[in-house]
Amino acid sequence: MRVSGHIIGLLKEYMGDLVEQARQETSAHQAFGFSTPPYQPDHAIADLLAILDDRIESEGVQVGMPLEFLHEMWCRCNEARSHVMDHVWLETSLGQPGSSKARIRELTYAALLGYLEGDSPAE
Repeated sequence: MRVSGHIIGLLKEYMGDLVEQARQETSAHQAFGFSTPPYQPDHAIADLLAILDDRIESEGVQVGMPLEFLHEMWCRCNEARSHVMDHVWLETSLGQPGSSKARIRELTYAALLGYLEGDSPAE
């Protein structure tokens, strides 16, 4: 089952917010000399589900997001897990050095969107 274009647009907006939040957080940590703990695709997905929970509760009906969407996304994220993990591992192994929180979120969300949009076969 594919996700509607409207919902994909909302997801992209929320994902962009999370990536930007991670960039700002990393900058703040660097400014104060703090090290950042390791961050994995599972963390990025959990953060996405948390923001979805919050947004569905606060604005879901107004933006056309069904109440059961959080459960559906949780299921779809579980289905996509190995695809996402493989994609992120490959990109971080072959791509730019370092794996900041923002970069892991970008890669995770790109792989997840690809899966949701039907670019990847169902596992």
